[in-house]
Amino acid sequence: MRNQQTLRVIVFRLSALGDMAMTIPVLWSLARQYPSVEVVLVSRKFAMGLTKFLPSVRFVEFDPVGKHKGFFGFYKLYRELKRMGPWDGVVDLHDVIRTKLIRFLFGIGRTKVSYIDKGRRDKKQLTRRTNKALRPLKHTVIRYAETFYKLGCGLKIDVNFKGLFNGPVPLDYDILKLIQRPLSEKWIGIAPFAKHVGKSYPFEKMQEVIRELAKTPSVTLILFGAKGSEQDALNRIAEQYTNVKCLAGLLSIDKELEVMSNLQLMISMDSANMHLASLAGVPVISIWGATHPYVGFYGWGQPVDNAVQIDLYCRPCSVFGDKPCYRGDYACLNSIEPRRVVKEVVRILNHN
Repeated sequence: MRNQQTLRVIVFRLSALGDMAMTIPVLWSLARQYPSVEVVLVSRKFAMGLTKFLPSVRFVEFDPVGKHKGFFGFYKLYRELKRMGPWDGVVDLHDVIRTKLIRFLFGIGRTKVSYIDKGRRDKKQLTRRTNKALRPLKHTVIRYAETFYKLGCGLKIDVNFKGLFNGPVPLDYDILKLIQRPLSEKWIGIAPFAKHVGKSYPFEKMQEVIRELAKTPSVTLILFGAKGSEQDALNRIAEQYTNVKCLAGLLSIDKELEVMSNLQLMISMDSANMHLASLAGVPVISIWGATHPYVGFYGWGQPVDNAVQIDLYCRPCSVFGDKPCYRGDYACLNSIEPRRVVKEVVRILNHN
């Protein structure tokens, strides 16, 4: 084993975008505290844009529908990584069947391995229907950092990440042409979608939020979302206002982060955009329904007061927001009035 200043480590986090985004504060801190440690990050193609801002991290694409599909495809990935060795450690930040297999293969070759403790028992106690243990759990970013220490190579990471940028990033001409609004205005980002219904603020209520904020002088609203149906819905909204612009599906992740660095604040769900805006170092007003900041997925570095939520005996009922509402009314989201979200926006704008 070489000393910790010359370590070579493989890191696995295969999905999803929000979880992948939470690795960045750890990898950023690692690079600064242990600059000679070589890190190879294995993830899906969408994550490549995140590593653009981490020049010391080498990215290897995991292609689950192509050359790495199925057991033999994943074994091929193992062989590719092994040829890039030797390796001092494998850090599994995902702990799913695929990564369990590959860390087993490296382990029998006597490479040190560690894997994340997801705190499943505590999360189950927090989200059960009765007798909830309602207390803040360890943040996922801290769980990631602890996984490096568990490797046994002396990598004790102090996550002191405040943001990828030192202020707003100058934007490319092509991006400014898309937005066509002066930088002197207050830019507010809005990302109204989430993967699951239990994390999605009713779209008609978000349209009320947009309608009220669009009336504010010297404010530009920038809408973020994915290609397809989200993009179509947001384009229809943007067409109604001169100061609402839709960037959904138009930019790569690294360019979206650069735009986000120019925002006064972001409004989002408990979703990937909450984490991306946190990486950009801007305040995020996040709207919470079936999930809860206590579970450990809150935007890194965000004040807890920026979470918009209501107290209900049934909250939280889900870790990921993917379970149907057993009450049948999604009161956790439907009871949040648009004026409350607008009020939070005004509070942060006045504070800044």
